[in-house]
This record gives sequence, C-alpha cells and structure tokens, in this order.
Amino acid sequence: FELQRENVLVTREEINYKKEFAKENPNSMFALLLVSEMLNQKQLNAREASDLVSNFSPKIANTSISKEITATAENLKKSDVGGKAPMFSAKTPEGKDLSLKDAMGKYTIIDFWASWCGPCRKENPNVVQVYEKYHAKGLNIISVSLDKAGQQNRWEKAIKKDNMNWFHVSNLMFWKDPIAKQYGVRSIPATFLLDENGVIIAKDLRGKALGLKVASLLD
Repeated sequence: FELQRENVLVTREEINYKKEFAKENPNSMFALLLVSEMLNQKQLNAREASDLVSNFSPKIANTSISKEITATAENLKKSDVGGKAPMFSAKTPEGKDLSLKDAMGKYTIIDFWASWCGPCRKENPNVVQVYEKYHAKGLNIISVSLDKAGQQNRWEKAIKKDNMNWFHVSNLMFWKDPIAKQYGVRSIPATFLLDENGVIIAKDLRGKALGLKVASLLD
C-alpha cells in the first residue's frame, strides 16, 4: 500500500513538472508535444490543455499539432459531463440514415466500440444484461462502431454474435470516424450516458458501475 501511495505521488509530481515546463517554455516544440501526450493520456483536462496552448508563442501556436490539440480540447469540452451531447447521423447496417435524436429514449447510452476491439467484446455481455433489464423502462442504446472500411460483414456478425439488439451505426472509418472525433474518443470502449434532454450525465461507465448507475435512474 505504501509503495502504491508513493507511486501516485511520484506520478502527480511528474505531471505537475510537465505542466510547469509547458507553461514556462512557450517557444518550445517539445513542450507542445508534452501537452499533446498528456491530453492523450488524460493527464490534462480540456480546459488545462486549452490554457497551455493559448500560452504558446504564435510560431508554436500555428503548428498543425497545436491546432489539433485545440480542436480535440474543444470536442472534449462539448462531450463532458454536464454538456449537451453533440448530434450526429450515420448509416445503419441496413444502409439507412439514423440520427442520435431518432435513437433516444428516457435515458440513452452512446456506446463506441468495434468488432476488432477485445475489451469492447468482453464488456458487451454486461451491456446486453443492462439493456435487457432496463429497455422496457426507457433505456435505449446506440452503438457507434469504429470498424474499418470493407469490414461491414465483420461488424454485422459481431452485432449478431454478441446479441446487441439495439440501434447501430458506423461510418466504417476506423479512428478517422467523425462521430468519435466529435466526442473526443481516443480509446474504446467509450460510453456516454444521456438524460432525455440529451445532457451527458455520466461517461465511461463499465461493468457493475454501469448497471448501478442505470438502476439508480430507472429502478
């Protein structure tokens, strides 16, 4: 336990050191790369990243990396708890357009996954259990797949095999998926729980945590 506590303290010190370094070196490309890395690893929140980027010199601020950090941070702010979920529309497995608005229930889970994602497939039975228990009480799910181009068949087979009997959409664009970018999703599985007004009330709930949260709302 003592070793664990020391490790947490060392990690915290390291993050603080990196933040200070980025703050004190507004002309450094290395400092910018540090900010990018920290944002990707969730060591910085969207606001902190935006503040650090705005502090960089015009030369550094105009680089493509800096612009990407700013865009990611803006999307993260939009898709944070308390924010209104960004609207989207994409193709279902049958090739029809389906929007988030059309898929919404009393409570809605937006579930980012892919047939190739091991952790997603492992979590799917838990999501199925929650859906089967609470769909009749107003829970809807829309899964957004990050499957690759040319893998529609694989995507459809995974839906069937994992008994995911809810709404599904995909652009089959892997990590370039525009919906994933809209929501600042950098790893999967990723989930967003919305209320009936489309406000995000929780993020990234998995396992027992997901069931307990939905139970607290609908039981």
